[in-house]
Amino acid sequence: MNPMDELRAARPAHLGDRPVDEETRAVELARAMSGPRGRTVRRRGSVVRPAWGLGLAGAAAAAVTAVAVVVSGSGAVPAPGSGQVVAGAGQGTATSAGQGTSTSAAAPRVTLSAREVLLAAAEKADRQAEGSGDWWRSVTVSRNLYVAKAGGYLVMDRSRNEGWTPAATGGEQWGGGQRLGAEPATEADRKAWEQAGAPSEIEVLVPGKGRGKGKYGALTLSMSEGKASMSHTPLVDGDKVFWLGKNVTMKDLRGLPDDPRALKKWLMASYAGHGTESSSEEMSGDAWLFKVSVGLIMDMPVTPEVRGAAFRMLADLDGVRVTENVTDAEGRQGTAVSVEERYESGGVSENRLVFDETTGRALANEYVVVEPGGLQAGFAPGAVWSSTALIEAGWTDDKPAS
Repeated sequence: MNPMDELRAARPAHLGDRPVDEETRAVELARAMSGPRGRTVRRRGSVVRPAWGLGLAGAAAAAVTAVAVVVSGSGAVPAPGSGQVVAGAGQGTATSAGQGTSTSAAAPRVTLSAREVLLAAAEKADRQAEGSGDWWRSVTVSRNLYVAKAGGYLVMDRSRNEGWTPAATGGEQWGGGQRLGAEPATEADRKAWEQAGAPSEIEVLVPGKGRGKGKYGALTLSMSEGKASMSHTPLVDGDKVFWLGKNVTMKDLRGLPDDPRALKKWLMASYAGHGTESSSEEMSGDAWLFKVSVGLIMDMPVTPEVRGAAFRMLADLDGVRVTENVTDAEGRQGTAVSVEERYESGGVSENRLVFDETTGRALANEYVVVEPGGLQAGFAPGAVWSSTALIEAGWTDDKPAS
């Protein structure tokens, strides 16, 4: 689930789909980041998405959930002197970006055609095992990056989320969550944390949480694990299970076309010229399609052929680029395909899908700073400021434990 999913989950139901001003958005996002992630799917105007639907949300807003996620207003947080978690390290993710230097070799931008890479992934995705069961289960780990109020070092907050979606209509969705605790983002940040007295609770800056544009609030993060929780709720309208440009049923997902042109037509029927979160934020059709499709590819219960069609569909988008030797937050190496997103509040991010080329399976969805500003102020270019790693997804007959 990306940052915007968190924002959606925190948004009061009565607000429906009306535009949200930037200050309100930041406050809601800050509240979402302070607790475990929920599951969502629109419920008559609000969003109640199933666990982890990256495509459901737009990464525009930035929730601190994956190797680095930070929400910000227009004012910049002083760049910390310690290193940052940087995307694309060939043999590891932690590289130093604080002074423009790196502790490990950066992954090179490859010259392979994005189209070729995506078409190869499609072939592998087509051959994935289908599986069967009464429940579609997914497990994700999200990481969010913050700046410590005292000391300016970076703090990564982590959470684990698990979801069960029933194959049959009329049932309930189940979701479990647990905060895994905060920790210094890099070794340099750990030293700064130790110099600050190694506090067990860290007050961090939350851009946009304070009153007024560019103001920062504060949030206290615990270094300890939180208590695991479990909840369940009836399916929206009795049959809606995921958000894919609109609320969809399990039947919708299982019946999606496996032809890339037909799939694009089906998805784009929900595109209205704006982002997935705010109707006031313009977004190109290609960027919107990429964002929504990431959720489909990551862990929605579609057929292998549809997942392959989604890769083929993305292969025809303009502006898609490829990065090899990307190591996600779980230490798994893969290839990333990405597009850039420019935010109304300022800044540019690279929204990227990391996948295993040998299997065509998704590994993670990450947001990387291209141009600092807005919600990502205070982070150096190359920093992964939002990342959600997919641990597992598939069909099972095992019932969720109550």
